[in-house]
Amino acid sequence: MHKDSKRREALLYHAKPTPGKIQVVPTKKYATQRDLSLAYSPGVAEPCLEIVKDVNNVYKYTSKGNLVAVITNGTAVLGLGDIGPEASKPVMEGKALLFKIFADIDVFDIEVGTKDVDAFIETVKNIAPTFGGINLEDIKAPESFEIERRLVEELNIPVMHDDQHGTAIISSAALLNAVELAGKKMNEIKMVISGAGSAAIACANLYVSFGVKQENIIMFNSKGALKKNDSTISDNQRKYATTENFNSLHDAMVGCDVFVGLSTGDIVTPEMLLVMAKNPIVFAMANPNPEIKYDLAIQTRSDIIMATGRSDHPNQVNNVLGFPYIFRGALDVRATKINEEMKKAAVIALAELAKESVPEQVNIAYGETKLIFGKDYIIPKPFDPRLIARVPLAVAKAAIESGVALHPITDWEKYEEELLERLGSDNKLIRLLTNRAKTDPKKVVFAEADHLDVLKAAQIAYEEGIAHPILLGNKELILELKDELGFDAEVPIIDPKTKEEDKRRLKYGEFYWETRQRRGISLLDAQRWMRERNYFAAMMVNQGDADAMVSGYSRSYPSTVKPLMQLIGKAPGITLIATANMMMTNRGPMFLSDTAINPNPTAVELAKIALMTAKMTRMFGIEPIIAMVSFSNFGSSTHESANKVREAVAYLHKYYPDLIVDGEIQTDFALNAEMLKAKFPFSKLAGKKVNTLIFPNLESANITYKLLKELYKVDSIGPIMLGMEKAVHIFQLGASVEEMVNMVAVAVVDAQEKEKRKKMAFSK
Repeated sequence: MHKDSKRREALLYHAKPTPGKIQVVPTKKYATQRDLSLAYSPGVAEPCLEIVKDVNNVYKYTSKGNLVAVITNGTAVLGLGDIGPEASKPVMEGKALLFKIFADIDVFDIEVGTKDVDAFIETVKNIAPTFGGINLEDIKAPESFEIERRLVEELNIPVMHDDQHGTAIISSAALLNAVELAGKKMNEIKMVISGAGSAAIACANLYVSFGVKQENIIMFNSKGALKKNDSTISDNQRKYATTENFNSLHDAMVGCDVFVGLSTGDIVTPEMLLVMAKNPIVFAMANPNPEIKYDLAIQTRSDIIMATGRSDHPNQVNNVLGFPYIFRGALDVRATKINEEMKKAAVIALAELAKESVPEQVNIAYGETKLIFGKDYIIPKPFDPRLIARVPLAVAKAAIESGVALHPITDWEKYEEELLERLGSDNKLIRLLTNRAKTDPKKVVFAEADHLDVLKAAQIAYEEGIAHPILLGNKELILELKDELGFDAEVPIIDPKTKEEDKRRLKYGEFYWETRQRRGISLLDAQRWMRERNYFAAMMVNQGDADAMVSGYSRSYPSTVKPLMQLIGKAPGITLIATANMMMTNRGPMFLSDTAINPNPTAVELAKIALMTAKMTRMFGIEPIIAMVSFSNFGSSTHESANKVREAVAYLHKYYPDLIVDGEIQTDFALNAEMLKAKFPFSKLAGKKVNTLIFPNLESANITYKLLKELYKVDSIGPIMLGMEKAVHIFQLGASVEEMVNMVAVAVVDAQEKEKRKKMAFSK
């Protein structure tokens, strides 16, 4: 190989993502001597020389841009105190894991064996070239203030002491929302803070930046209220010292609006809560035992807004809501520091997120029926998947606007997508589908709206602007469930069995009879069938009273599909109905057909299924690359099953030559582009990434999609109905709320497409 070619290959091998442009870097090969020569000598010399030319190239050719150090001396480990560097290591390793899980940041934990401030600072400065950021952890006050201050000043990478600022950021977000719910104003509230360490000072400082008056804060240490004339307190504490005389914590809490606990457990009594102002806010954040037990506090005052540091109670002030995302945003713009503007941006992002509708997966994770902004939900939950896209983005913008970003981001939409990719939650297609549905939401009938999960799906579709729901079912039960969910929107509720629907039911029945009277259906039978919700819902779509319909959550697929086939029928030019499932795999979306309708299609039917599936993939904005799969590869078997696949491909090649489709082919060859190109270079699929699989029969397709779903927890949308004249779609039996919401988006987009084609046909 030419020297320059080797150099280019070595540089590419070592190339890493640059801040502001996230890339997923594949695991490097290491099986051969050639692989090792690129990884080390002589290949490694090339990136080294590039960094010598420009030290900033270290971000391009190494992992520095995604590497944070979690550093401690073990002098103030939460709940354990001064246990030393070795004993603190498990806590630091746990912190490292949280960085990776929540923000895809790589971490080295470093335990420094010194309590001397200068020695500690010098150690961190000496190792700083390795890292893109420094997270200081569990260092006792007042030393922690000096250590952080000097490192922020003397290093050009983000440095943050999470014990101080993490708690301050999360509790500030909670405070903003709690004050709003309490009907109060930040500049008027009176606050008592129990604790005067680094976290308490950082909290008070941030609260003040959001409008709390410094003179309205009374701070206590273990000796009592901080006093102006006390020579033993630090300068950081002195600004929260008072000249007033408080004999006890009880005295200070008389008439106060907010209590913030960052001290020790069980120091607040019910009597103290009773002397607080109306709608008191209590953040009892001592761990593991809060300053007052949650159950005791809410029993004492019904108007209390309560937060703790515990996960088994509402409103957990958990630092994991902050530090992973703050560093993520700082790293991605290569910020030189984490400043006040970035911290405040994180606070606002968290506070605003708590006011939005909560994804169903979060409700499920925390065993909630429906989390709604209110007294028991003032801050987001740690496993909310939206955090990764909201908080880093806000922090990155603040870094750029405040002038500390060395690598600004310009395409924020792309950055948001890249953030979601960080955690493998890149359901880009689903987001695009949902956004498309929102551009022109349609009237969608939910035929089983008196089931809680179906109603949840309808609520989410309504609140996110995906669809205009029409709720079918027992009206009284639906109203009860709506009240339970806090779904107070005025949406149509229809019970087909009630007298108020007699007129419409008779009208629908007469139309049904006219279309089926020569197939053994009497007028009376037709009208009676209209009492059944799936028949009624299908007729609503048929008659234009709704644009789309979804059903199937509580009933078998055959019983749900039957009325649709009878009342809706096939689209013009379509001779059979089929279904496809969209599987969100780690290689991207895959479309599988036919998964639910045709047990053993003929060659011509297979070709038609392929054409309908191709049409559907284009509806999602994806160009279909179709493999007609079999146990045989291009004539290796003459079995009738392989033959019909081969005949279907021949039909498609003859009549649809522009369609990228081939087979019969085994699934492993279809999905392995390199293997396919090497073995079958003549194939139309050679060198291409297959995204659609057409199976020879129903059992192989159905087994495959369910195997993927259960074994690998692959998200699935479907079965999606293909070839129907109207937008009618069927849930899987017992589908999750998220799956149903996705299917509603499909139904809306399908309705949009059908409306568009109808208009085009009319214009011609």
